[in-house]
Amino acid sequence: MPRFRPSERLAIAYFIYVALIAPFYIPRPWRTSLLAVGIAAGFWLVGLWKRKPIARDLAPLFATLAAYREMDWFTSPGHDQHLERVWVLWDHKLLIDWGLRGLIESAGRLLPSFLELVYLLVYGIGPAVVLLAILTRRRDGTDRLWTAYLAGTLGAYALFPYFPSDPPRVLFPSADMPTVMTFLRRVNLYIVGGYGIHSSVFPSAHVSSAFSAAWGLLITIPEKRWIGWSMAAYAVLVSIAVIYGRYHYTADVVAGFSISLFAIPAANLVRSGKGDRG
Repeated sequence: MPRFRPSERLAIAYFIYVALIAPFYIPRPWRTSLLAVGIAAGFWLVGLWKRKPIARDLAPLFATLAAYREMDWFTSPGHDQHLERVWVLWDHKLLIDWGLRGLIESAGRLLPSFLELVYLLVYGIGPAVVLLAILTRRRDGTDRLWTAYLAGTLGAYALFPYFPSDPPRVLFPSADMPTVMTFLRRVNLYIVGGYGIHSSVFPSAHVSSAFSAAWGLLITIPEKRWIGWSMAAYAVLVSIAVIYGRYHYTADVVAGFSISLFAIPAANLVRSGKGDRG
């Protein structure tokens, strides 16, 4: 009989938490309970599939996608937007008064396109950490990496119901938007417009997941710290990209980074070794 890995237990605990708070926020809260049961059953079943260990290594990715879509159930029909009206003033100071937007656009389309690519690649962080574990012959640390990643990513999702908010590109479409339109920006706007959720943008899960992956890599692959620090540098670029592209507020970024720090103790609590693959 398979035992749940630490990352799987963390994911299951998250879905149970969402099921417990759901009656206070959404109609038909029973859906969250069904999803929690389904996630637990899915982890158990994939644990039985001994011939395909990679399936278990990737299972947390599908749990993360389910958690993301579940948060759309918590979309509020209306909120007073008092938080966003303060946050957008902070963004104006950073982008306009301190010149961040002008600096990014000073090279024409080059930097705006690069930052949009950085934003687009966030969706691949989960599979990337598994691939890095395999390529560096640290497959035994996959669960540790997932635990760090989930601690930051699900930690951000867990706060969404308490901070209903709309992204600046939607709520303030004429305030400090990029003046350069690129092909990759059109792609990103299409994705977030058609497949994004609308419950909250605070904290930024893009930022928390990127930094969490970095902390997990630093802990799991200490002999090649350049990999972890490269991911951390990428996370900094993600932070800049989401503010410049008006996908998030600066406040979201700061909160996302703060949430990512929980990945460090979470990863350190997981023993790295053969037991991780049990």
